[in-house]
Amino acid sequence: MSKSPSLPASLKQLLIKGDELFLPGISVDCVIFGFHENSLKILLLDIADSNKWSVPGGFVLKNEDIDAAAYRVLKERTGLKDIFLQQFNVFGQPNRIEASAHKATFEQYGTKLSKDHWLLQRFVSAGYYALIDYTNFTVQNDSFNSLNSWIGIEHLSKLSFDHDHDSIVKKALESLRTQLAYLPIGKNLLPKKFTMPELQKLYETILNKPLDRRNFQRKMLSFGILNKLNETRKGGAHKAPYLYTFNDKKYQKALKDGLYGSW
Repeated sequence: MSKSPSLPASLKQLLIKGDELFLPGISVDCVIFGFHENSLKILLLDIADSNKWSVPGGFVLKNEDIDAAAYRVLKERTGLKDIFLQQFNVFGQPNRIEASAHKATFEQYGTKLSKDHWLLQRFVSAGYYALIDYTNFTVQNDSFNSLNSWIGIEHLSKLSFDHDHDSIVKKALESLRTQLAYLPIGKNLLPKKFTMPELQKLYETILNKPLDRRNFQRKMLSFGILNKLNETRKGGAHKAPYLYTFNDKKYQKALKDGLYGSW
């Protein structure tokens, strides 16, 4: 009979001191979006070699702001920091399955949680989505997850995917599409310099529908958040398009005040 692997230090801390460190019944879950090769992707973690994919999540320290907890959890679980993060929903269904997931994780290491253990109680989770330039970040694994992978949203249905996290991802995508109408989200998903066709393809991919080229360009320029450069994208088969960057000052103002109109 094979011996169970040793309990990782991070899980041991949760087991022994978790109820002293963290608020009971409150967690955060982060849906991380990246854009690469005209595909909107989501970062998923394989928790403890279980072949069950989930989004990065964790707990809120006592006396910790919940937004600060989301940034901390994201950094601890993936190494990602200094990125755009937006709370989009709270998940409080009584039949959420976090308890069974926590139970299975510990049983994998030969540890059985008592029925009244804090990890097996009902949890309400604040959902956040993060937007990153796929090419500028390197994702790291922690002791909870042995593998991470960027999965195109069109392939999610083919995965062995936690139902609860599946609901969180779908709600995050729905919120992203809604907020695209009034927030300048594109800056966080593209390289520093980009073309108007590349920006339009990002919007079309998120919205899952085609957009008229002239109307899109007219509308984006009317927001006043783009700087047109005296540079073009070389190497294409057609006329080289001009490159743009986001105007940081106007972009930050638009994040605060919002944009107007819909796609």
